[in-house]
Amino acid sequence: MRKLVRDNINSIKPYEPGKPIDEIKRELGLPEIIKLASNENPLGVSPLALKAMKESLAEVYRYPDSNNYRLRKKIAQRFNVDMDNIIIGNGSNEIIELVIKTFLYEHEQVITSSPDFLIFKLATLQEAGKVIEVPLDNFYCDLDKIYEAINEKTKIIFLSNPNNPVGTYIEKDKLNSFIDRVTEDIIIFLDEAYCEFARNIAEYPKSLKYLSKPNVIICRTFSKAYGLSGLRLGYGIANKDIIQGMNKARQPFNVNMLAQVAGEAALDDKNFLDRTIEITEAGKIYIYNELNELELDYVPSATNFILINVKQNANEFFKRLLKKGIIVRSMISYKLNNWIRVTVGTEEENKKFIESLKKVIKGD
Repeated sequence: MRKLVRDNINSIKPYEPGKPIDEIKRELGLPEIIKLASNENPLGVSPLALKAMKESLAEVYRYPDSNNYRLRKKIAQRFNVDMDNIIIGNGSNEIIELVIKTFLYEHEQVITSSPDFLIFKLATLQEAGKVIEVPLDNFYCDLDKIYEAINEKTKIIFLSNPNNPVGTYIEKDKLNSFIDRVTEDIIIFLDEAYCEFARNIAEYPKSLKYLSKPNVIICRTFSKAYGLSGLRLGYGIANKDIIQGMNKARQPFNVNMLAQVAGEAALDDKNFLDRTIEITEAGKIYIYNELNELELDYVPSATNFILINVKQNANEFFKRLLKKGIIVRSMISYKLNNWIRVTVGTEEENKKFIESLKKVIKGD
């Protein structure tokens, strides 16, 4: 009898999401849970986005605009690009999937760093592609080794900048040199999900200048700095021919109506974005200082999260923090066995995290 499930799908280890907060409260009997595991916005939702969604609720019986016209127009105006350079996705995950579906033949390969955003590998394996993983060099992307890994089967190079789950970034001079070296029949995918948090870093690349290249795709999201994770909204910016090809692989009505109006409004909410960056930067400084006092190693971050070496099994450390009402991310699945990743929260959340961290270290 024939197998029902394709071999490449059977070989994939599924993504393991955490339990809902309400369920954890019930199981552990805790009155409060502070979730610092998914790099969500500590301020919640952009007020302008929330207002726009409320005003649009009565229209949800209609199908959304399949062309995402108003949102693409807003993004185009914001970044001074043509609307035809933009594609909207159901989260940046869908943009990644569309790139693989559109351009990757089964016999071709993608290259990514290790560790890096898990969806690069997962989406490639789902399409029966092969993944070449290049280890980070002291937590930084090793562009020289990635270049050395290129062969005749290489079709896509995935670079998250800043890197998730590590938080480091690729400097503009290094990225410029790399892009110039790579032949234009290989797609370079720049995942900039956390780019807003790196906007004040002088050496962080201004990636929109790469649109003159026919093989560069820039991917961004509304999930982090704009506080719209639950709506699943992302976008890609690239050469018009690339976007045209991806649109042929995109399903109609892939982005719901509320996500579209929320994204459009969020782009106008400068105050919310500025407050998000300000609170995140202040929170990182506070956490860095506390970690220095505790003599714990960490990776300085260009994002809204921090990678921390807790000097013991990360899964066990995660469980002990959880019992105190703090959810972080164990990095064992990334082969960083003694590391956790913590999202920078509000001032109160950061203080409670540090208090709980100290207690767990002491064995309390």
